Amino acid sequence: MITLTVKLFPVLAVVCSVFACLFPSVLTPLGFLIVPLLGFIMLGMGATLSVKDFAESIRKPKAVIVGFVLQFGIMPLAAYVIALLLHLPKDQMIGLVMVGSVAGGTASNVIAYLAGGDVALSITMTACSTVGGIFLTPLLSALYLGQTVDVPVWEMFKSILLIVALPVAVGLLINRLMRGKEVILNKVCPFVSVLGIVFVIAIIMALNANAVKRSGWLILVAVILHNGIGMALGYFLSKLLHCSHKEAVTIAIETGMQNSGLAAALSKQFFGISSALPGAIFSVWHNISGSIFAASVRSIMKKFEEKKDDR
Repeated sequence: MITLTVKLFPVLAVVCSVFACLFPSVLTPLGFLIVPLLGFIMLGMGATLSVKDFAESIRKPKAVIVGFVLQFGIMPLAAYVIALLLHLPKDQMIGLVMVGSVAGGTASNVIAYLAGGDVALSITMTACSTVGGIFLTPLLSALYLGQTVDVPVWEMFKSILLIVALPVAVGLLINRLMRGKEVILNKVCPFVSVLGIVFVIAIIMALNANAVKRSGWLILVAVILHNGIGMALGYFLSKLLHCSHKEAVTIAIETGMQNSGLAAALSKQFFGISSALPGAIFSVWHNISGSIFAASVRSIMKKFEEKKDDR
């Protein structure tokens, strides 16, 4: 059931994204549902976890530290180098660097769950990068762009509290109350999560349809490269640093998936509307690439386990 659900995920994500791009007016009025939907999905994920899972990630801080360093090390540098190599216009270069300089996005927690990663680790990493971003995003913008930005601290904390912390806490309570019935939760939650995140992707695409349509192929290539490099280096470098496969998958997702909505908002506020374009494109693309990554990882691991069983 889980494997089939995850396999359908990228197909549904692409189909719904195309629909949203062609008929954005159908979905744009539903923008207010993004936050509640993400919160509901996080509640479902929390219902598959226990306090013990979070205790394990705290007792093994290495993966959190590796992920934190890779995220704030790889993503801004990769954005800067890609912008230089592709000769992006200055405003687009600024927007791409801003995407690389912000914390991880909450959607990464859902992708980590569907990819079979360490969800407790993913949530912990998102929280840590959000706190770290308060200090590092202004420093990185000053380093790469020569101009610092004011990070909306309370808005970031409120987002983590409402979308992640509270729903996951309620989910943990549900898990405790349904002890002995985890099989039901493990069957239902992936299906609900896929439907929820696909709907979120479609709404995001509809809200950014104009930006996607007017973007040239160069900025699209830049965003795809940026996201892909983050995921690839996140995985391989964490493996080189002796993280487990599950941890490496989680770190790859956390590294490659950014809080691009925040990046677009900061770019628009400090550098002008045109510099918000990379963040808008990234918001759409990293959800699609994340869905493909989740399905691919699940498929590869299933084949690996089948080969092990045959021996």
